[in-house]
Amino acid sequence: MAKPRIFTITMARVYPLYVEKAEKKGRTRAEVDRIIEWLTGYTPDALAEELSAGTDLETFFARAPSPNPARDRVTGVVCGVRVEDVEDPTMREIRRLDKLVDELARGRPMEKILRD
Repeated sequence: MAKPRIFTITMARVYPLYVEKAEKKGRTRAEVDRIIEWLTGYTPDALAEELSAGTDLETFFARAPSPNPARDRVTGVVCGVRVEDVEDPTMREIRRLDKLVDELARGRPMEKILRD
């Protein structure tokens, strides 16, 4: 079975879309970066390196320095798909990030988004 096309899209291509979505709702790039750091362990400098390197999403999540053990608490529906029911681990991570950015754009407080 061929892997989903989204796996080959670069993080540099989707990252600006996440930032744009957040900024349209009065949130900041720093908050998006904080969400990515919480989920994956990428520091702002490491994230910048991955963005400039053109890393695809599959590799981005596979090389995540320190995936947060609390990321399993990210549940709910994004794009009509229940995050916790996604079987493929990489697709589940992509959906988790989508869900967290959606929550940010909807005005949810960071302390609740990060589920610490």
